[in-house]
Order: sequence, then C-alpha cells, then structure tokens
Amino acid sequence: MLLRQLEYLVALARERHFARAAAACHVSQPSLSEAIRKLERELDVPLVRRGQRFGGLTPEGERVVLWAHRILADTDSLRQDLAKMRQGLSGTLRLGAIPTALTAASLLTTPFCERYPHVRVLLTSLSSREIARRLANFEIDMALTYLEDDDEDLGDVRVSPLYEERYLLLTPADSHLAERPVARWAEVAALPLCLLAPEMRNRRILDANFRHAGAVVVPVIETDTVSALYAHVATQRWSSVIAHAWLHMFGVPEGMRVVRMERAAHEPRVGLVMTGSGPESVMARAVLGIARELNLGEVLDRLTGEYLT
Repeated sequence: MLLRQLEYLVALARERHFARAAAACHVSQPSLSEAIRKLERELDVPLVRRGQRFGGLTPEGERVVLWAHRILADTDSLRQDLAKMRQGLSGTLRLGAIPTALTAASLLTTPFCERYPHVRVLLTSLSSREIARRLANFEIDMALTYLEDDDEDLGDVRVSPLYEERYLLLTPADSHLAERPVARWAEVAALPLCLLAPEMRNRRILDANFRHAGAVVVPVIETDTVSALYAHVATQRWSSVIAHAWLHMFGVPEGMRVVRMERAAHEPRVGLVMTGSGPESVMARAVLGIARELNLGEVLDRLTGEYLT
C-alpha cells in the first residue's frame, strides 16, 4: 500500500468525480483509477461503486478514507518533525476559526510567523460544525472556537482555553446609554439594534443573555459577518452588542461609544481545539507555545480597558 494510493482515494472521496480527483492530484484519470484498483486488490475489498460515473464509496471505502486521513496527517506530522530537527519548523499551518474569533486570530498568527518564518498560514473562516468535521478528517491542524457549544459536539478533541468572551454595548455618542458606566441588558434590548444572524452561535448566546434578563430582542438589521455589522453601526443609526475581541480589529467607529454591559449570565470560553487522536502535531504544539506566552485573555482585557476609559 502506497501513500499515493491513499491520497488518490481521499481526493476521490472529496471531489466525488474521477476526472476532478485526477486533476486535483495532478495525474491522469487512468493513473488514478488504476492506483485505486490496485489498493482494492491489496486490501481485498471493493472501495468504490463504479458505473457510468462515480457512484460513491462502499462502506469499506468510507472506513478506509477515515484511516487514510489519519495516516496522511501522521505522515505530514512526521515530515514536519524531521524538518524542524534539520532546519526549523516549515510547511503550512492550517487554522480554522469561527467568524467571531477571526478578529483575534492575528494576535496568534503574527508572532507565530515572526518566530517561524518558513511556515505559511492558511486561515479559514468555518462554522463550528465544519470545524468538527475537518478536525475529524485531519483537514486542519487546529481551530479557534467556542469550547462549550450546546449545539455542536466537537468530538474527540484536545482543548486549550484562550479567553472568556466579554460583551459590550456599541452605541451612538448621542444615545441615552452612551454615558452610562454600565448598560443593562433589558435597556439595550429596547435600542434599534444590528446583531449577527440567529444561526450564528454568538447571536444565540446573546439571545440567551437577553432572555435571562427578562427581555426579548428584535434587531432592525441582522447579518452573518462582523464586518457588515460594523459597517452598519458606523452610520451611527444603530447600536450593537459586541464581543470584546472585536475591538482588536475594528475598534470604536467615529461618533460611537463603547459601554460596559452588566455581567452576562453566560460568557463562553474561546480557545484552541485540535484532534484528540494520534500524536500532537508539530504545528499545533508550536501555536500552543505562542498562546501560552501571550496570555490572550489579559491582552484583550487590557485593550478593552483602554477603550472604556
């Protein structure tokens, strides 16, 4: 069994088309097909349902693909480990992040790239469900996400907490709450609000906090990106409840004020997660080392304090 055969099978499972899988692997379609047939002969099981076109994987094929992801990931880790011994860490760090944590990602990736200049970083915005899938399939090295998620099971993962998400009111300077030392959730619910959309985990956390305060929130505008939220708030027509980590990237728009919210019923932890099976990857270990040195929670709390004063 050759690693190349496993790579071809993984590509076919991903592309679900022989020609596209061959193109992704930079080989001819007959070469890819023959390599997969040879793998079937070596394992003595059918892996692919064949007809006029690709008909999917057999149950045995699905199982082999799971093993192939793990074997290929371990092989990459081995190569990275040996390369680090020879000349320092090199390769690609594949990092996923939920949209609301993307704003803090540069606090990790910038010092990481300064310390490991031969490493490329591929940072991808992913839902928590997609993070769980890609970690299980060894398609990413690690991810920034909520560590407690009632809606999604991250599966067998190792976790490293980074910070607790704090909530702040971002409101026009002429708002009646702009000069308050602390804004109450029930008061904020009555403002014309722009919030993230209900399918996003951050919004569901906010809704739960509003309900705990005895309030129901009905935003004027809902969006699925933090950048679009800030673009609307910057018009000074709407207020929003923001996570304190967003200040690192977006700050406070002109004509707006940031006000501390009363302590929320739920302030979830955000952290790094990586697969719990197999040895810890060299890339993940290097990122964790940077994270421990930074103490991201203190960095974000200090930044928040500067804006509040």
